[in-house]
Amino acid sequence: MSPPAAPALPPITLRRATPADAAAVARQMADDAVFANLMQLPWPTEALWRQRLEKMAAAAESAELLLLAERDGVLLGSLGLHPMDRVRRRHAAMLGISVGAAHQGQGVGTALMQAVCDYADRWAHLLRLELTVFADNARAIALYRRFGFEQEGRHRAYALRDGAYVDVLSMARLHPHPPAATWPHPGDAA
Repeated sequence: MSPPAAPALPPITLRRATPADAAAVARQMADDAVFANLMQLPWPTEALWRQRLEKMAAAAESAELLLLAERDGVLLGSLGLHPMDRVRRRHAAMLGISVGAAHQGQGVGTALMQAVCDYADRWAHLLRLELTVFADNARAIALYRRFGFEQEGRHRAYALRDGAYVDVLSMARLHPHPPAATWPHPGDAA
């Protein structure tokens, strides 16, 4: 006799973060299991995150965003997309993702990556998505590869993590079908 099936989890809801989310985001980013895989400093404050989220909200027409994944109002994870601001790099954006330890392996990272790739490809006019990931984070690397990210390099002793210099991989994904302009526009008189 097989064990009973685990009850289905409620669906994951995705939405853009607002300044009101500052406390929840700061708590998630401060979680030791999350923080260990980020390139941020320890003990982020609610005030710091409120300031970041207010800046994002003020630049409503920017492609920058912080996307939140929730289930029943509980923050599961987040994904930040940060476009480059240099003229010759406007086609690219850097991303960073975090999923709470209790929510890993539940499709949260997949939902966030699917949404950001769709946003980048269909709405944000981005050709290239870039990221760095600690070289020993096999779970994250596998997730990125499923979404078309390829390793472009290894940076030795790139970041200090828990008192040791560790390597990161640089990975990137190019738009799978870059949009092309059509001229004249279909339907225009010849």
